[in-house]
Amino acid sequence: MNTQAQYLKTIYLVQDETDGPASTGDIADNLGVSPASANEMIGKLESRGLAEHEKYKGVSLTDEGLGRARDALQTYCIIERFLVEVLEVEEFQAEARQLESVIDETVAERLDTIIDRAECCPDCFDAETDACELLEVDVPTEPAD
Repeated sequence: MNTQAQYLKTIYLVQDETDGPASTGDIADNLGVSPASANEMIGKLESRGLAEHEKYKGVSLTDEGLGRARDALQTYCIIERFLVEVLEVEEFQAEARQLESVIDETVAERLDTIIDRAECCPDCFDAETDACELLEVDVPTEPAD
């Protein structure tokens, strides 16, 4: 199940990659959902004042949406780094995706004290590998079609 935070994070990363609004198709593809499901959540984000959707142009995050997306991305990086650096979990990306919706701000802050997060976070996140650039691990990439 994709949460509001996962959508905000995805829109943020797609906007950054394309240097403009995120298309519904790109959002759906990145999250592995149907365009209809993506449209439904985009409507919810818009009604909450977190995003603006312009038909045929795409979705842009509002200032509040950008802040929440960066917070979600930072929490995700913290979880990934904790899983790798402390717990030495090999399948850290799948675990991080499952944990990000249940880790609250307090727990993330406590994990952060253990991993010694870099100041550049969440800008250290690499959307292509879906991992923090600061991790010293081989991140598997999906084979090209």
